[in-house]
Amino acid sequence: MKLTLLNFIVILFPVLLFAQSETKTNNELLLEYYQNQKFGEAADYLIKNNPEPVTNIKTLAAIAYSSQMAGKLAMAETYYERIYAIDTTNTSVIFSLGNINIKRGNNSKAFEYYKKILAIDSNNFNVYKQLASISRNKGEFLDQLSFLIKANNINPIEADVAYDLGAIYMGFDKYKLADSIINPALAADTGNFLLLEGKIQVDYHLSRYKETVVECNKLVDAGEQSTHIINYLGESYFKLKQYKDCINTFKNLESSNTASETAFYYMAMSYKALTDMKLAIAYLEKAIKAAMSGNVKSYYGEIADSFDKMKQPKKAIAFYKKSLLYGELPLTYYEIANLYDIEFHNKILAISNFKKFIKSNPGDDKKAFVDYAKQRIKELSRH
Repeated sequence: MKLTLLNFIVILFPVLLFAQSETKTNNELLLEYYQNQKFGEAADYLIKNNPEPVTNIKTLAAIAYSSQMAGKLAMAETYYERIYAIDTTNTSVIFSLGNINIKRGNNSKAFEYYKKILAIDSNNFNVYKQLASISRNKGEFLDQLSFLIKANNINPIEADVAYDLGAIYMGFDKYKLADSIINPALAADTGNFLLLEGKIQVDYHLSRYKETVVECNKLVDAGEQSTHIINYLGESYFKLKQYKDCINTFKNLESSNTASETAFYYMAMSYKALTDMKLAIAYLEKAIKAAMSGNVKSYYGEIADSFDKMKQPKKAIAFYKKSLLYGELPLTYYEIANLYDIEFHNKILAISNFKKFIKSNPGDDKKAFVDYAKQRIKELSRH
């Protein structure tokens, strides 16, 4: 509010100097309108007490500004255009015309006004920022990127531009480039939560899990409990093998009924790492119920592996087979074959599943498994 009043006083002062016929009481009344945010009444007052033709730029600017603040955008545009007709180099007026047209939904006209400013001032940060916003709204993302780069080059510590530009780079998986954009702005404003969220995404995807934990906890301690921040925190704890911290973090989501498939999965895998197979199975089943992805086959595979570690081979095979109903994972056949071979001494089913594993094209990184399967097929076939 102080800024608005200060802006007004800067604009109004010259008007008062030129309005020599006005009384002190009327000038005080005009100031009172602004102090009480009665911009419409201020605009009416100025128009009434400055009969046409008005040619003084400062008076026209005061009327235009008052109208704009009152939401009378068509009237404001008319008065700004009158100023522009007198002085085509007045960049503040051109910028106001651009802003008014954005508010009125005429992005094309606003775009042209902003381009006029660049013809006068090619290093105008605010213009590039506005052009980037218009380009985004029009779905012209390459143009948006270009304008954001120019704006960021002019002012690398402005938070909104740094975040938007960083987000685009992250969208292209260019996390190191995003990091180089976000860092200067965050250094200039360490308490900016928007930039801190961007930094969290960058650090997580660059495998800087310790940094991610510190940054997430900074937001959490400040009261930020959004699901995506909790997810980054919990997953980072898991990557750092801090399994209890991972579980406790995701339990916050579970207690508020906002836990996702991903949260349940990481809780399950944490319990599994802590050798609590019963809870691992319970949370993998929760992940399956919440599943919105194509990972169900992996979850059933993890349940099967948990039963295997608990020395329950029948249940392990049952869940491996259930996994295959949701999609083929080559190693699933391998695990089934081993169970039939070692636990049940069933040569026929062991050979059958080893063959299915080999035919499933497991990839070069599974060569050792393939070699073992081929060797075991030969050995079992002899007897």
